[in-house]
Amino acid sequence: MTKISLGKGINMGLRAAMESDPKVVIMGEDIGKLGGVFRVTEGLQKDFGEDRVIDTPLAESGIIGTAVGLALRGYRPVCEIQFDGFVFPAYDQIINQVAKMHYRSMGKIRMPVVIRIPFGGGIGAVEHHSESPETLFAHVAGLKVVACGDPVDAYWMIQQAIASDDPVVFFEPKRRYHEKAELDESVPPAYPLHQAKVVREGTDVTLFCYGPMVKTCVQAAEAAVEDGRSLEVVDLRTISPLDLRTIFASVKKTRRAVVVHEAPFTLGPGSEIAARVTEECFYHLEAPVLRVAGYDTPYPPSRMEEEYLPDLDRVLDGVDRVMGY
Repeated sequence: MTKISLGKGINMGLRAAMESDPKVVIMGEDIGKLGGVFRVTEGLQKDFGEDRVIDTPLAESGIIGTAVGLALRGYRPVCEIQFDGFVFPAYDQIINQVAKMHYRSMGKIRMPVVIRIPFGGGIGAVEHHSESPETLFAHVAGLKVVACGDPVDAYWMIQQAIASDDPVVFFEPKRRYHEKAELDESVPPAYPLHQAKVVREGTDVTLFCYGPMVKTCVQAAEAAVEDGRSLEVVDLRTISPLDLRTIFASVKKTRRAVVVHEAPFTLGPGSEIAARVTEECFYHLEAPVLRVAGYDTPYPPSRMEEEYLPDLDRVLDGVDRVMGY
């Protein structure tokens, strides 16, 4: 057993993928000598060389466009977008090339491209450095969208994403990079890439969450015990495709649900979950599905982000409201 941080888990997962497949290459701004601004790729260029760990120009569209060409030639490129707010210049390439190439070629061409994006708030960063754009990608047919929530998942999920023949947008909760957990590399992954997991069992309300909100929801569940409430916490892990089987099973047990995410409230992932649960679990529900989310505003200056981000109190308020029906 080794105690690792979430960031170290991704680093180790990248290393394992590169060792097992010489076609895996990593690209991004300052990821080589510097090891990335969060040091997630630290040591990889030293060990694998500049041909496989490539410091790119500051040109996100160029990074993704190059990855498309590499994928066409049989490589498995892993692209790092330095911060979430920097991905938008590459949106054209991701939507029009990465997501559509397999469909456009009637299945003859694969796009095994992984796009790593540190996302979310909580680090006091400046403008364009704290965003939650996951819904923009989850809406696009042809893309898989995942978010790791703990170090063990970080280690396994990045390897599973790289091994996938489908393009994967891989969101990493930047404020959780230093959270630690025990990892046993000899034990195979407990879940496939696109399966949700029940982090904490409960009977009264299900909290659905992913990425940075997993820890927040677990803390809320622990605090709710004092009020005599049993909250189930489900880490979605994948935003697209949703693991509806696990979602429905939990709702049918608890009969109440609150979806928690940092993405804006309107048309966020919680909207789709609420709609699907209402369609499939209507006669099991004791209350409407509620959402606790970021606000429908541009991400605020860092001094105001505590007012913007869902926290323990807002999650528990959502629980109070859903229990009030």
